[in-house]
Amino acid sequence: MILHDKFGRQITDLRISITDRCNFRCVYCRSADPENYRDHDEILSWPELDRLARVFLSLGIRKIRITGGEPLVRDGVEDYLARLHALGVEDLSMTTNGHLLAERCDRLLASGLRRINISLDSLDPGKFERITRTKSFSTVMHSIDVAQKSRLAPAKVNAVLVRGINDDEVEAFALFARETGVIMRYIEFMPLDADRHWTHGLVVPAAEVHQRIHTRWPLMQIPHERSETARKYRFADGAPGEIGLIAPVTQPFCGHCSRIRLTADGKLRTCLFSKEDHDLRALLREGASDDDLVAYISSIVMEKEEGHHINEPGFVPPSRTMVFIGG
Repeated sequence: MILHDKFGRQITDLRISITDRCNFRCVYCRSADPENYRDHDEILSWPELDRLARVFLSLGIRKIRITGGEPLVRDGVEDYLARLHALGVEDLSMTTNGHLLAERCDRLLASGLRRINISLDSLDPGKFERITRTKSFSTVMHSIDVAQKSRLAPAKVNAVLVRGINDDEVEAFALFARETGVIMRYIEFMPLDADRHWTHGLVVPAAEVHQRIHTRWPLMQIPHERSETARKYRFADGAPGEIGLIAPVTQPFCGHCSRIRLTADGKLRTCLFSKEDHDLRALLREGASDDDLVAYISSIVMEKEEGHHINEPGFVPPSRTMVFIGG
């Protein structure tokens, strides 16, 4: 059985958040308030996550990305990756803030991890500290270096651009890609921050980013799969590194969306901006069979939204913020 929605989109990608806990408090994601975690018994157990993974794979899911919170703060993530790999996941990846990556890189590779996304929202240590509310800049930079020297290279390095905070670093990030060979990805700021400060005026459009980089170092577009979120570019002068532009606000890619999300507390979300989520944890704990889960998941995915409504009058952000949904 293959998952499709009523618009004919095939769903092949699953983001699994394994924790809502994080050792960073990035301003575009979570509140500075540390007392806003789910209780441990509200989070899916590893056996529950294993079972749901098997069900999703039976429905044609081919790509799984492990997210959080920060996935590496939960004990057992390497063993979980190994079990997913053994189940035959074709493309197994993870998004991390990089704080714990260097010391875990070898174990993650041994577990079957194929790709890594590392968040880096400033190349300036002081600004990094203000954005993340941590003093982890050197640790993250070391993790990027370790990843680049491993089979995970080229690492994808993600920067969420926020006007007035780090939009002055567009060219510096591109230079970083040229110097290190990473895939530097610029992500438009979305209305998913816990402090609800988002406005359109804080969004740095991908078109502006492209123009600024292209003026300095001419770019050539790289072909991409229809369902990929990033528009990809290489440097025309042959320099190493790659640029990715992710523009969910100014250039929505909803029409080709192939992904769904499972939150750490077991809610199925068909869009980052869904107004509702759907409780798989309750079904698991009430004794649902695999057939029950397949039928329920299929019915929910069939009603997946055609797109988000960020740019429409009356848009209401989802009640859950990014840290509770999973990146």
